[in-house]
Amino acid sequence: MKALIQRVSAASVTVEGQVVGEIEQGILAYIGLGPEDSLDTAKKMIDKILTYRIFDNEAGKLDKNVQQVEGGLLVVSQFTLMAKTDKGRRPDFGGAMAPAAASALFEQLVDYAKQQYPKVETGKFAAEMLVKADNDGPLNFILETN
Repeated sequence: MKALIQRVSAASVTVEGQVVGEIEQGILAYIGLGPEDSLDTAKKMIDKILTYRIFDNEAGKLDKNVQQVEGGLLVVSQFTLMAKTDKGRRPDFGGAMAPAAASALFEQLVDYAKQQYPKVETGKFAAEMLVKADNDGPLNFILETN
């Protein structure tokens, strides 16, 4: 499992002209699922995202997590994170989990995130999404779990 997380001052997801998820300050997390991923790896990823210290403390150091700053978490499914890009000029998506299994696991991941933290929003799995983000920093990190 991979996640690309961005510290944002605001972010939203729109599907067919309707906003389906929106946060102010917090983390926009794109989640890529691989065939070997499970609910256990999903829980580890959410726990890592919620406790990853990418917000400034009083001294201006990255020392606070999204929960400590009471920010939002916007979770968006993103199978393209699992693309193999080491050869050629076209991405190979063979490293992504099959859509039906990925949909079920992504739903479990979101449910777990909402159990752990009340300020969780999400996009819509497999939809054409318009994602808007005010990247704060910019700060972007790629997280992986096995």
